[in-house]
Order: sequence, then structure tokens, then C-alpha cells
Amino acid sequence: MAGIFLVRSLDRQHLLRQNTVLETTVTLVEYNLSSLFASSDRLPSPSRLHTIARELGARAAARITLIASDGTVIADSATQVDAPPFHENQANKPEVRQAISSGQGQDVRIDEITGERTFYRAVTTASDHPHGPIVVRVGLAATPMDRNIEHAKHTIVITLGLVFLAAAAFTVWLVHSLTQPLSAVARAVRRLESEEFTVSSKRAAHDEVDGLAAALHQVADRMQTKLAELSEDRAQLLAVLTSMIEGVMVLDRRGYVLQMNPALERIFGISRAEARGRPFAELFRNRQLSELVEETLRSRSHREAELILPLTGRCLQIEASFAGGERDNEACVVLVCHDITELRRLETIRKDFVANVSHELRTPLTSIKGYVEALLDGAKDDPEMAANFLDIILKQSDRLNLIIGDLLELSHIESGRVSFRQDPIDLRTVIDRALSTIKPLAEKKGHRLVTFLEDAVPSIAGDEDRLVQVMTNLLDNAVKYTPPGGTITVTAKRASRPRAGDHPAGAIDPAGAIELSVADTGIGIPETDRPRVFERFYRVDKARSRELGGTGLGLAIVKHIVEGHGGGVWVEANEPKGSRFMVRLPIHSGHHGPAR
Repeated sequence: MAGIFLVRSLDRQHLLRQNTVLETTVTLVEYNLSSLFASSDRLPSPSRLHTIARELGARAAARITLIASDGTVIADSATQVDAPPFHENQANKPEVRQAISSGQGQDVRIDEITGERTFYRAVTTASDHPHGPIVVRVGLAATPMDRNIEHAKHTIVITLGLVFLAAAAFTVWLVHSLTQPLSAVARAVRRLESEEFTVSSKRAAHDEVDGLAAALHQVADRMQTKLAELSEDRAQLLAVLTSMIEGVMVLDRRGYVLQMNPALERIFGISRAEARGRPFAELFRNRQLSELVEETLRSRSHREAELILPLTGRCLQIEASFAGGERDNEACVVLVCHDITELRRLETIRKDFVANVSHELRTPLTSIKGYVEALLDGAKDDPEMAANFLDIILKQSDRLNLIIGDLLELSHIESGRVSFRQDPIDLRTVIDRALSTIKPLAEKKGHRLVTFLEDAVPSIAGDEDRLVQVMTNLLDNAVKYTPPGGTITVTAKRASRPRAGDHPAGAIDPAGAIELSVADTGIGIPETDRPRVFERFYRVDKARSRELGGTGLGLAIVKHIVEGHGGGVWVEANEPKGSRFMVRLPIHSGHHGPAR
């Protein structure tokens, strides 16, 4: 654009100079010819006019043409004297037409004779001549000036080209110097997008771009530090949530599940992948739970509820807290589920225990109080009646003492203050001691006692007195609940492999355990009652148990002693009738051979 402007400026200056030169030349030529045309009424001869035109043209370095008012060429410095006459009429030429009409005119065109671009200027002279005014036209060739202009244009083009190349090279260098750090910044941003925070800046900050790169490096460092902290916090939070035994679930303000821990998955039987992003009410179709969530969202405060799951029967205490999230996918409600099934079961057992203890203690106390009052009312005066009443009072006192003794012993064992010895024990000794204690009662009812002991039964590790107490309690129950003439069988053998349906005690490795069993041919225990016979004061037939003098604590004591030895105890049916109590105990680790 600058080159074009410069070339046009040169053209304009050239035109101005040519116009000035032409105007001066025309004035001089017209002045020289004016005296020639004014000296007579007749025009000079053509040869003389031609000679004068050639002389003036040579002096002015221009083409001089004399033209009559009708357009006829009178003389022309560009033609020879003996050349044929110039036949073309010049009346139509712009400069001639302008000169005839206004006294002067000018034009620029290609000359017909020389073929060069020529500047023409024409004026009229001898206006009062009889033959009419004469037009004096001066033509100045533009070729030398055009060559100068073309040379200038060529020089300008070369110069502009060099300037352009230099500017292009400078632009490339400048763009490269600008885009290189920008490209580094762009690469760093892409690494940040892909969570790669190793952004480095190799150059010192000398400009804004380098300053931006340095700032980005600092931001990347801070982001990496923050991300590491967030990752650590997230890992810790995840570890806490995963290890919690309480179920935790997070909901947003719409009631959509955002997060839940494994404990809650186990409680409700719903996987986290299945639950996340779904409405709470759609997953947990529980009216009480839905009302708790809705109330928490409405009141924005802490709420609690206790509910029982209909399918599993689990008892849950649920605490709902408002977390403050106001947008979708933000934590708004946090539910914490405590499985208090075992706690409620223990509370029930405690209440039953208190009720049973109160009942069991009240019965002998009521009997004692009644017979004492009867004695005071006059029965003491009848020796036979008084002796009978006192005998009853003594029996009830013994029963009361037995209940209290069993309670104290059971409490002592459950408290963990009892330490069982781990002495090697020969099972024959344990069985013989228990049988010697129970044999008089069995013979009184006509029971037959049968013993089966494998020859290679190994010794066990334990507290002999406590194990004798176990066998005695089991034999005592068998004698009590077996009708006269029945059979009670005691067996000791190596434990067999667990069978489908075995009691949980079967979890003990059979290869390192022995089994003791006490089987009877008594009234038996219904299958629905077998899991509960080891509970305190639990009786299948309460009236018959009190009639036989049981406290309801014997089997509970047996269970605690056996489990204290690392074993297990359970009861099963004895075909064709009766019950079989099974005790599994670990073999003494220091002795696996037969007892001697």
C-alpha cells in the first residue's frame, strides 16, 4: 500500500512538472510566432513555417505543431520538409478543440508518429489574422520521465520487498518468541486437565507470558499439594466409612443417593453401585424411613427414629442429620444406621432374666412365708403338722440357696474373673467322677447308665473340676427328664468331620477335637426349643421343671464353661426318642496320643 501511494505521488509530481514545462514552452513558442503572423496579412510559406517549427522544437526538445482553425496541420517539427503532407485533421484532438473554444487546452496520449506517451498543450495565437486563429501545440514526450518513474518503481518494489522480507522475518521471530511460551503454557494447561501437575518453567520471567508460565507453575504446585491433601483426606474418610460398623448413607436435596458404606450395603442388602444416583424412596420402600428423610429436609435439623426391617427382622436406630447442601449432587442429609438388634435382644434377655429371677426367688420365699405364717397361726402346736411344715420350709430354703448359688456362679463365670486351668485331663477320670455323683439318683429311678469310650481317645487340656461339673449337670438333666427304667448313654470319641446342618461348634477343627455326648431316652426337646435351652431360666416345660427341682441355670453354666475351654455345646434329637447333648473340646496340644 505504501509503494502504491509512493508511485502515485511520483506520477502526480511528474504531471505537475510536465504541465509547468509545457506551459513555459508553449508561452515561449507562441511569443516567437506571434510576430511572424502579425507582420503580414498572408501566412508564411509552409516550408518556412516547418523550418521555424523544427528550430523551435529542437530548442525546446519538444514537438511543435501549427494547426489552422479548421484543424489542418500547417507545420510539424516531427516531420521532414520533403515528407508528404500530414493529411489527418487535428480538429478532433482534445487539446485543439479546447484551445479553439477557450484559448488553451491540454491532453496526454500516445503520439501517432513517435508511438510514445506525450503531453500536449495548445494555445491560440494570431486571433485577428485574416486566415483565422492559429493553434500552437507543443508535445513533450514522457518517455525519459517514464523510464525514471519505472526505475523508481523498480527500486521501490525491491526496497519494499526487502522491507517485507525483513518484516516477515522479524514477525516470524516475534511470533515464535511469543508462541513458544504460550505453547508451553497450553501444554501445561492440557497436563493440568489430565491431572498431571508436573509443570516446569525453564526460563526466567522477563515478560508477561513468562510471568504467566511462572504463575501457572506455582498454581500447579499448589494444586498438586491440595490434591494430595484431598486424596489423603478422601482415603482417610473412605477408610473410616469402610471400617465403620454403622451404616452411613448420604443424600442430596432431591433425596438421591450420593454415597453409602459397606455396612449399610449389608444391612439393607443393596449394593453401592446399584444405589448411587437413584432416588432414596425408590430403593428403600419403607414409609417410616421416608418420613424421617422428608422431616429432616423440611426441618433442616437432626432427627432420630427406630424401625424394624420387615424381611430380616433387624432393629435399627437411624440418626438423620442435615448437612447443608443446597444444590443437586451436594451432601444434604446424612443417615447413620445403628444395628441395635443384639442390644434389643440383650435387653429382652435382661428383662426376662430379671422377671425369671424375681419369679424363681419369689416362689420359694412365698412358700416359706406361707408356712411360717401357718406355724404362727397355731400349726406349731401340732407336732406332726409343725414337723411337716418345717421340712417343707427347709426344702424351699435349700432350693432358694441353690438358685442363689447358681446365679452367683454364673455371674462369676460370665464376668471373666474365672480362669480355667489348662491341665492335661484324662476323659475317663472326668466321666467316672460325674457318674459316681449321679449314680445314686439314676439307680433310685431305675435308669441304666451306659458308657462308650474309644480306646485311643486323647487327653484334653482344661479344668477338670469344671468339666466334671459340665458332665454332672448334663447327667442330672438326663436323669430328671427320663422316665423310670430309661437308658442314659455317655460316649467319648474323636470328633468326626462336620456335616451339613451341624451346630456352629462344628467350626472347631474336627482333627484336633473330641466329642462327648450324653444321650437319654426321656421326653425329648422340641426342635423349636433346642436353640434356647442354654438360655438362663429357659424351660420347655416350666411346671415339670419346678416339680423336678431344676433352677433353669444348669445348661447356661454348662455353655459358659465349655466355651471358656474353647469348645462348643449343642443339643440334637436322639432317635427314636429322647435328647442328645453334644460337647466338643479341643485336644491338648502337647499330647495327641491315647491317655494312659
